[in-house]
Amino acid sequence: MLNYHHLRYFWIVAHEGNLTRAARKHNIAQSALSMQISALEDYLGQPLFERVGRRLVLTEAGHIALDFADAIFAKGDELLGTFGRLAETQQKVLRVGALSTLSRNFQVRFLRPLLIDLDIKVIIRSGALDDLLNSLKLYDLDVVLSDVAPPRDQSSPWIIHVIDTQPVGLIGHPRADRYQKPIDELLRTEPLVVPSPESTVRAGFDALMHRLGIEPWIVAEADDMAMLRLMAREHSGLSVMPPIVVKDELDNGMLVEYADLPDLAETFCAITLVRRFPNPLLSLVLPKPAAPE
Repeated sequence: MLNYHHLRYFWIVAHEGNLTRAARKHNIAQSALSMQISALEDYLGQPLFERVGRRLVLTEAGHIALDFADAIFAKGDELLGTFGRLAETQQKVLRVGALSTLSRNFQVRFLRPLLIDLDIKVIIRSGALDDLLNSLKLYDLDVVLSDVAPPRDQSSPWIIHVIDTQPVGLIGHPRADRYQKPIDELLRTEPLVVPSPESTVRAGFDALMHRLGIEPWIVAEADDMAMLRLMAREHSGLSVMPPIVVKDELDNGMLVEYADLPDLAETFCAITLVRRFPNPLLSLVLPKPAAPE
């Protein structure tokens, strides 16, 4: 079997590029370093270094071995970090699942504390909620972002962290005549772009239309917030959506929000499971627990 002690010595010298400097820096006898590297070369059947003046330069085989050594020892550090033997900041990868229809603006806002740190790697996977929750169960994900809270039971005791609740509004291009119309007239007379029937927003919108006795003029529907955003930008009518979906367009005046739809809101949540060794990076993005009174 591969002697990882030999591999560690090779890894140290490869990164230092000098046998004497590596021995001094790590308080290891130079002869011991040479012997360990020679033993590794004999085991692999390949020279790993060649001398160029006073420097040790990696051979082609040495470069290949170093790539493997970097990956092996990085995983070792990640393992130790998971079990608390390294500082919490040593674990620098957060694996995030996001519902494929979820607002990209919400995702970026949630992840912003991690994205500004160049030492942190964020891996984002999009998909259907059932698939993402299964990956969470299997430890392939640390957190799932969704606007739909899954049912909880003894076999799936999800922890639902409410990150934000956004009102739902009527959004469209600026037009002077629209400002004079009450909300019920806008809903009756304007062509509407709405979420698909499967979404919680659409269910609330349909219930609101029933209460107001309005037959809306629906010209398009989509189950993807990114597509709703594009349609709001391109369509001449009004769109039913949370303002966060088109935050940039509202900020620059390309679109305006004419009205909040009463009693309609979309809840954005982060879903986790109880872990004995939770990823410490979650503490940077999940809501802080309220202090006891």
